[in-house]
Amino acid sequence: MKNLTKLVSLHANNPDLNTIIGLGALFEFATEGILVTDAAGSIVMLNPSAERMFGYEKGELIGRKIEVLIPSRFSANHEKYRHGFDENPRPRSMGTGRDLFASKKDGGEFPVEISLSPFESVNGKFVIAFIIDITIRKHHEENLRLKTAELEKVSRQVKQMNADLEDKIENRTIMLRETLAQLEKSKNELAESLQKEKDLGDLKTRFVSTVSHEFRTPLGAILSSSYLLNQYIERRDFEKCARHIGKITESVKHMSSMLEDLLSLGKLEEGLIQAKPDEFDFEKFMVELAAEMQELAKPGQKLILEAPGIKLVNSDKRLIKNVLLNLIGNAIKFSEENTNIYISCSIDSGLLSIAVKDSGIGISEEDKEHLFERFFRAHNAANIQGTGLGLHIISKYLELLGGRISIESELDKGSVFTITIPIK
Repeated sequence: MKNLTKLVSLHANNPDLNTIIGLGALFEFATEGILVTDAAGSIVMLNPSAERMFGYEKGELIGRKIEVLIPSRFSANHEKYRHGFDENPRPRSMGTGRDLFASKKDGGEFPVEISLSPFESVNGKFVIAFIIDITIRKHHEENLRLKTAELEKVSRQVKQMNADLEDKIENRTIMLRETLAQLEKSKNELAESLQKEKDLGDLKTRFVSTVSHEFRTPLGAILSSSYLLNQYIERRDFEKCARHIGKITESVKHMSSMLEDLLSLGKLEEGLIQAKPDEFDFEKFMVELAAEMQELAKPGQKLILEAPGIKLVNSDKRLIKNVLLNLIGNAIKFSEENTNIYISCSIDSGLLSIAVKDSGIGISEEDKEHLFERFFRAHNAANIQGTGLGLHIISKYLELLGGRISIESELDKGSVFTITIPIK
């Protein structure tokens, strides 16, 4: 209160300061630091909390510049800031968006929050500063920041550990997939492997059954015709000799065709066959192919080719021929004598379409779903020679050509197989 009394004696005729002095108790016992500076920035009044805060004795700061309480690294600019405040005085908080520091008598620094309130009297302009030491708060904030940083660090470490663990799991999974013999193989891979083994077993069974059946018939015909041939030769019955030689020839052709299918399937499965596109005369190619297949037609069967104006195309001639040999061969095999087989070709938007139409036994809707499976034979084709590999091989050839195949068929009314191949 002595400071206030002294201020009263110095400014007895100042009603504004007398109003402040009337709040002496609040000033003296406030926990916040309060100080008053004049227009020159000199300290004219401060409360005990401010003195304790800055480490000065009572009355020791009176008359000294406010910059004495500011760290030396900031004091040079502070005077400029103070003049700027004097030009536009208004109540405000200092240091918005930045940290403020104050300096103690012993040179120590501590963080503060400061609010300024200007006022004017007959004795001049004054500024009241309310100062709060926020060292404890900053300490808590720093602790919180450190704990948050530590938590983020731990979180990153956990994420990294998870990522490393996922990588290890992925690597282990890859190892399991690559090593079928390892007991650690995953359930899904094991199930897939078992399914493949089962499918392979079924395939082997069907292969043995199909090949045994299909080879038994022509072999029996060859043996029978060979036996009869010897007898007809002794009798000089050359007409019957020729007939049995024809049977032997047909049986050998059939066996050769089956062996060719099996060899083609093996090469396809091993990836030994690749598409090798090249430019060729398509119309000439189709005319020669139709003539070749006409020689294999049944009595009265006629192949009708439509390939108007299609000259040079760029694709794998060999694979296209293998596909058409199978399709036209099936049309001949599953059609009756004295029927026509139509082969129509067209090009649209870089796609070559070839359709083979017959009037044979047709295919049921149920059989269409399995038609391209290995060794599959349609129910109505069980008594007709074949391995059930032709359409499966066709589908593999078309995969190499980037093409596709579609079917339109009705039982006892024939079928239309259409292949579409991209060409240059």
